[in-house]
Amino acid sequence: MEPILLVGASGQLGTDLRRTLPAAALIPLTRTQLDITDQGAVERALAAHAPGWVVNTAAFHRVDDIETKDARQAFAVNAVAVDDLARACARRGARLLHLSTDYVFDGGQPGPYAEDAVPAPLSVYGLSKLAGEHLIRQASPDHVVVRSSGLYGVAGSAGKGGNFVETMLRLAREGKAIRVVDDQVLAPTYTVDLAEAIARLLAATPPGGIYHLTNAGACSWFRFAQEIFKLRKLAPDLTATTSQAFNAPAARPRHSVLENARAAALGLPPLRQWSQALAAYLRAKGHIAD
Repeated sequence: MEPILLVGASGQLGTDLRRTLPAAALIPLTRTQLDITDQGAVERALAAHAPGWVVNTAAFHRVDDIETKDARQAFAVNAVAVDDLARACARRGARLLHLSTDYVFDGGQPGPYAEDAVPAPLSVYGLSKLAGEHLIRQASPDHVVVRSSGLYGVAGSAGKGGNFVETMLRLAREGKAIRVVDDQVLAPTYTVDLAEAIARLLAATPPGGIYHLTNAGACSWFRFAQEIFKLRKLAPDLTATTSQAFNAPAARPRHSVLENARAAALGLPPLRQWSQALAAYLRAKGHIAD
């Protein structure tokens, strides 16, 4: 198998990809080993390792900070650096698989978004990720963009200080009143499942373009929180709120469920239901018994 260079190997998704992708072919690089905003370092890494695939999980995704103060950094990482990486891969005959987001959509569509749905991001973060997608496609039609949503994993997200599940459990331990929006619907996705789906996608030698990969089903963030506490047998002070009342700096899509149509067309199995994935995560973290 051709070498697979994994960028962002110590991140939340990168950690699970490191455990899932074929070890004999894998070249895992952490952010300290490869900063994709350093074009010279990217060129040197590709020259040294000659990968067949580059899997890029690096991103700047502090959504509210991007909206208020960090737009320049978001575009530097999510668009400009991705463009440089995509072009470097194309020059060396490597294919890029890049991670994107449901935030490229505005959430105004009632049903799931297929891969060919027209994006319309509401936030600067979503705009920066969409710009990266366009630049990747311009660099090479063979490159692959994988959109997912609501990621959570055992490693946690350093940029976000953990993940939604751990934040909910921490607030419950602290006895705090918890308000969670009930009008943003998505498919929360366990990074173990996403990593396995990406491994299957790579093995299928897919045509270039966009693929949606998420856990099956859909729920609001409030419903997700309810299920966390139900599985943990906790009864904290949890109430539903609205996006308007929560008043976060960055707007989020109200309904950003992604239809995993292109993976299904390749014959790849669907990811399990979000509630089953959540239970598996809680067991993996030792929060509930096997």
